[in-house]
Amino acid sequence: MSATADTPSRMSLHRLGVISGLAAGAWLGAAEAPTKLVTVGFSPFVISLGMVTGVFVARWTVPMALKGTSYVLADLKEKAHLIVWAVLAGMLWAVANTLTVFAIRNVGLSIAFPLWNTNSLVGLFWGWLLFGELRGSAPKDWAKVLAGAAAIVAGACLIAYATSHQSGVSHERAALGILAALGAGLMWGTMYIPYRKAYISGMNPLSFVTVFTFGELGTTFAMALIFHGGSSSLAAELTRVRPALFWLFLGGFCWVLGDLFQQYAAKYIGIGRGIPLSNTNQLWGLAWGALVFGELAGVSPAGRALVIAGSLVMIGGATAIAFAEAPAGERNAWMAAVRRECDRYGMDPARVAAAVEGTDVLAAERPRRHWWEALVVLAAIGAFVWLAQGAVRPPIPMNLGWMAVLCIASLAFLVFSAAMLWRRTRFS
Repeated sequence: MSATADTPSRMSLHRLGVISGLAAGAWLGAAEAPTKLVTVGFSPFVISLGMVTGVFVARWTVPMALKGTSYVLADLKEKAHLIVWAVLAGMLWAVANTLTVFAIRNVGLSIAFPLWNTNSLVGLFWGWLLFGELRGSAPKDWAKVLAGAAAIVAGACLIAYATSHQSGVSHERAALGILAALGAGLMWGTMYIPYRKAYISGMNPLSFVTVFTFGELGTTFAMALIFHGGSSSLAAELTRVRPALFWLFLGGFCWVLGDLFQQYAAKYIGIGRGIPLSNTNQLWGLAWGALVFGELAGVSPAGRALVIAGSLVMIGGATAIAFAEAPAGERNAWMAAVRRECDRYGMDPARVAAAVEGTDVLAAERPRRHWWEALVVLAAIGAFVWLAQGAVRPPIPMNLGWMAVLCIASLAFLVFSAAMLWRRTRFS
């Protein structure tokens, strides 16, 4: 295919990746709101387990509803070597998610969010080292990405310093919260290696996350058992947290929607660009923390100014990285990584290349849909209904007006972005 003929498709995929990254930010931000329950005395491990259980249900249900079991199984069978990578990614996610709960408990949602979004730097490094991202780019593209990375670091430093101004938080407690958030960033940044490896191999994100969830749930359950002293103690804690399980399940479901959009962003514009763009979730996290939960009410004017300034600097850096569109030379480096994976695992290069460019090669083979898939979806809905019956409003002050505004905005991103993905790739 000529360069001229190829350009429109490539530009379309770039825009699609940008849209997916922005939608990911909205839903990843909303997903963290239920973790505020840690501030009323619930165990961070039980909160993480509740969220991951909701994630497990959603990660099975959404791919099945969109593409069907036969489609997912065929994709996994064709790329079976990636199953272990997906499980590993899920394990890294589980550890990172638990660390974020500790971070929120110690320094609050609006402070912790930007700190763990240093995962952009880690993902940027791995993308360059392992997958050819930025290689073959012009100096101006390097400058955009490196300046953006520097801005992310500077913004994180400003926000970390601002925690010393937070009312009622000791320096030792704030330091532990900062370390937990940065540790989560390191885990999540490394988790993007399996992401990118899967997508340069042509795997559908819906198939990847189906296996990913086994690593999540298994690791989180193991941590909860260990740190709660066994199954009896864990069961007692789960009984105590029963009225809040619906909110944790809902947070897990929101996370799955955000993570799916993040997966599509990583597939179509790379982890070095897609992940910083999805890290606009820090603005949503700041909005939820400050507007809904009033986290900045007790912060001094100087501390509040530092939080806002640091967030804006980090967002400016992420934006610079995200809009440094990959030129032809870098795209060639990406395709070299694709050919490397094909040679290593014996995959069909033409088939993989088509999948990488957004063509749903499996859908053309018309995988069979099963009647019982509708029952699985209904069972998942039933689980949410059952949990909702025993749910109570959390004893946390909330501004319901701002909550409604943020929910409506998130739903608008969901509808628009899902429509664009369907129109261009049929969720490939």
